[in-house]
Amino acid sequence: MHKRYILSLDQGTTSSRAVLFDSLTGQIAGMKSVPLRQIYPRPGWVEHDASELYSDQLEAMAGALEEAAVGPEQVACIGITNQRETVVVWDKNTGKPVYNAIVWQCRRTSHMCDRLKMKGLAADIKKKTGLVTDAYFSGTKIRWILENVEGAGEKAQKGQLLAGTIDTWLVWNLSGGKAHVTDYSNASRTMLYNIRELKWDEELLRELDIPESMLPVVVPSSGVCACTGYPDGAGKAGGQLDYRERVIKSILDMGIPISGMAGDQHAALFGQACFKQGDAKNTYGTGCFILMNTGKTPVESKNNLLTTIAWGMDNEVEYALEGSVFNAGAAIQWLRDELGIIESAHQGDIEAEQVEDTGGVYVVPAFTGLGAPYWDMYARGTIVGLTRGTNRRHIIRATLEAIAYQSRDVLEAMLKDSEIGLNELKVDGGASASDFLMQFQADLLNIPVLRPVIRETTALGAAYLAGLGAGIWQSREEIARAWNLDRIFTPSEDKDRFHELYLKWKKAVERSMKWEL
Repeated sequence: MHKRYILSLDQGTTSSRAVLFDSLTGQIAGMKSVPLRQIYPRPGWVEHDASELYSDQLEAMAGALEEAAVGPEQVACIGITNQRETVVVWDKNTGKPVYNAIVWQCRRTSHMCDRLKMKGLAADIKKKTGLVTDAYFSGTKIRWILENVEGAGEKAQKGQLLAGTIDTWLVWNLSGGKAHVTDYSNASRTMLYNIRELKWDEELLRELDIPESMLPVVVPSSGVCACTGYPDGAGKAGGQLDYRERVIKSILDMGIPISGMAGDQHAALFGQACFKQGDAKNTYGTGCFILMNTGKTPVESKNNLLTTIAWGMDNEVEYALEGSVFNAGAAIQWLRDELGIIESAHQGDIEAEQVEDTGGVYVVPAFTGLGAPYWDMYARGTIVGLTRGTNRRHIIRATLEAIAYQSRDVLEAMLKDSEIGLNELKVDGGASASDFLMQFQADLLNIPVLRPVIRETTALGAAYLAGLGAGIWQSREEIARAWNLDRIFTPSEDKDRFHELYLKWKKAVERSMKWEL
């Protein structure tokens, strides 16, 4: 039977998903999402159970195939995309994590980052890694585990522990422990990888006292890096199996090539066919992530953006500028789960449009600090402009508008750094389904916003990378021709009004900054 399907694993912050793409039609054949349990041990701390995460991902794989009525024997290859800076440390021999995965949102290592800054290392870290010194990234999270888990530091020095971002953890498990790898894009998010020399940086590893033996081999984002399988000497599952177990067993039995791998935002950039210098996209997920392709030369940011590796393939890497907004879709979840003033994201759109404006209210959703271009770890969420006439709809609308304001903050910095004009913005992610938000974004930026037919562009990008790596597609041009537009949001002609709104937003942000200091 022809192997026409690509299985894309999209392991995100709030869910583990699998999306099955038909390589002949370019369409989604099946999809399954499994919610991921969030663990909050202390205020500002965020964790995931790494073993649970892998089990959820296996369930999602089986569910996607079941929905499509496709057998594992028809899967040509697997692509992986993942929440990036989240890190796992596990025992090399047992395969068990020594501690929960520490999530990118977690702020527990803020003081560790402050110490690095006090030692005058921030500029060196920025030059080598393209990143700001922040608890957001993986390096200090690994250091925290080695310092705080009993015996972990000693085991690491003896070469008994392995570390990696979620892509590494998934490949290691799917390959039966045979492949300890990451790709260029994920490596560039650790604050340990030199993006110019393309190697783990010895000085940074020494500063954080992290043995290089813990870290994965860095491989291209497109190309076979492993195959599914069982650990050496492990007995293959047998006996009475349910459908899910049979599918998982078959996937592992068949040695399916894993031929594409990229961090979620890099995969989305690829899935949006942003292959040319100056192409940009915004993914509205848990956070909000804007990336601009800057070509084969890294652009050093003077406006607190990140310089990152977009992907590595064909014996070279390409770079991107990135601005990260920590709380986007998470702010909508906050309205639903913590405040209880909406029951769904769709209801939020409806409620927001019931009022003409926010009544002067601004919500700054700095629940875990502020990302680019502020990078204030100590900022906290703020609501300003309240009056006696403020109602729940004003707060809902202000929260949605905050997502667009934060995106403009990033794009303005990006345009200053790159000196490249932006003619349009491609969008994807869950909140891009909101017509209200996308129109407000176009109005605020004063450029067209383009939404594609397939909004699962993170998973699509992983599928494209895997398909290229397995020889299903021959070129990026072939992929670019497959990109299909759903809708263009054209900006309003009332530029002055939106400029005034934005100036007040900047005042609101000032009120939220350095709250915890």
